[in-house]
Amino acid sequence: MQPNSSTDLPTKRFFSYLRDYKLAFVAAFFGMVGYSAIDTFVISQVQPVIDQALNKQDFDYLRMAAYLVVPVFMLRGIFNFLGSYALSWIGSQVVMKMRQQLFAKYISLPVSYHDQQSKGNLISKVIYDTDQIAGASSKALAVLVREGALVVGILLWMFYLSWQLSLVFLFVGPVVAVVVSFVTKRFRKVSRSIQQSMGSLTSSVEQVVKGHKVVLMFGGQNKEQQRFAQKSNSNRQQNMKLAVTQTLSVSTIQVIASLALAVVLYIASTPGLLADLTAGTFVTIVFYMVMLLKPLKQLTTVNSEFQKGMAACQSIFAVLDEQPETDNGKLEAGRVSGDIRFNDVIFTYPGKSQPAINQISMHVPAGSSVALVGRSGSGKSTLSSLITRFYLPQQGSIQIDETDINAFTLASLRKNIALVSQQVTLFNDTIANNIAYGVSESVTRQQIEHAARLAHVMEFADQMEQGLDTMVGEDGASLSGGQRQRVAIARALLLDAPILILDEATSALDTESERMIQDALERLQQNRTSIIIAHRLSTIENADQILVVDQGKVVECGQHQQLLAAGGAYAQLHAMQFGE
Repeated sequence: MQPNSSTDLPTKRFFSYLRDYKLAFVAAFFGMVGYSAIDTFVISQVQPVIDQALNKQDFDYLRMAAYLVVPVFMLRGIFNFLGSYALSWIGSQVVMKMRQQLFAKYISLPVSYHDQQSKGNLISKVIYDTDQIAGASSKALAVLVREGALVVGILLWMFYLSWQLSLVFLFVGPVVAVVVSFVTKRFRKVSRSIQQSMGSLTSSVEQVVKGHKVVLMFGGQNKEQQRFAQKSNSNRQQNMKLAVTQTLSVSTIQVIASLALAVVLYIASTPGLLADLTAGTFVTIVFYMVMLLKPLKQLTTVNSEFQKGMAACQSIFAVLDEQPETDNGKLEAGRVSGDIRFNDVIFTYPGKSQPAINQISMHVPAGSSVALVGRSGSGKSTLSSLITRFYLPQQGSIQIDETDINAFTLASLRKNIALVSQQVTLFNDTIANNIAYGVSESVTRQQIEHAARLAHVMEFADQMEQGLDTMVGEDGASLSGGQRQRVAIARALLLDAPILILDEATSALDTESERMIQDALERLQQNRTSIIIAHRLSTIENADQILVVDQGKVVECGQHQQLLAAGGAYAQLHAMQFGE
């Protein structure tokens, strides 16, 4: 992580996003300052109205004011629209840019990062945290500029009218600054807690929505409601802490301002202290001081909004500063032949002490098939994750065509590997687009249909009204488990990669579907290097070699009949499955 970026200087880094919108920001600043300047000017006319128009009976002055009041307020409305619209436009642009950067970072981060993060928390950053930044970059900035300019304008005019009375604010100002400094730190701290609780809430909702059937089947409604109520109450408590801090700070600052007003009134009541003080000047200064209470309140209130935005920035910048997936390879792989070697590979997952892969060496000749079998958690799927460079081994090397896979660029390496995993991921799109996902845009409809036919997708697609153009729903919700895996196999067929990894590819298929697809898999494996991870031993009997993996080590290696005759671990697994 880059130093002094996400943790030390979130405010400075946030304002760096505004540099691209300098012209719009100048327009916003001009509008907000113009709006406040007119307010200051309107209030400043109280003094001449009292002293000149009323005391001296100069009604021409009042008549002129009557002519000007409507144009002045029209101009005030124009300034307000200009400032508000420009700041809202800047805010929407900044939030859109941050969301795009965050999304791009998510898809560039390594698998290990996503394994350690809550999906709900990551979603909350894109939705909730960026929404807080929208408030900071539009509403908060608008109030800070507009009310800040109004306070400055009022103070300047007060000093112009009577610097003696206005001197009291030189003593009030530092006290207000101390209060604001204290509550700013409090706002930032509480805002971070609110964001964490929002991430927890989002995660809770996501889990229940995804696991709805499990909740219903196992009667977990009350348990989930209690869990959500606890998290929701925690979020409420954090919001109340923010509200209490905000209310107390506003009240404190207004009391301090009222003390200044009391001092001014006392000075004005003492004969001889201000002999030249006119009625208009006194009323105007008192009116100004009362008017100061509102912008001071808004500035303190909006400070909480701004600090929520800065805490959100800090959270987002922490993600943006994460190191993306390592890709130091320079070599474009082209189309490899598929010769794979593992040389004394050791890999341990982050936070674990036991290696998932422990000094494995194996050779898979190009065009051959190797099957990995063993108990759950023995390290079979980890081997496939190492080949695709989802993870990097701590020791040893993996070679393809006698070249270390780290020498290849990630994109060119993965183009040579077709992966069909147990957990099929489908997007909320048509069956055809899911099959063609990630394949060159030049792929034709005929090629998609051919792959779908080989994978027996057409057998269920033809029964649907829109065929291959049927929407599959989120994560393929409208398809059965077997249908989803057939779509995934069709995707691998269309990719036509020289290396094929089947990670429990037939686990969700019934017996009939498995028979239908087995011949497609056999055709798919022709002239390809195939790594088959399977629990069903019946699907890997024809593999060129079978490796039995246990606790990260290869304990047996050979062909089906050889391993059965040896009477070892493979024979035991076979006997358990077939009831021998």
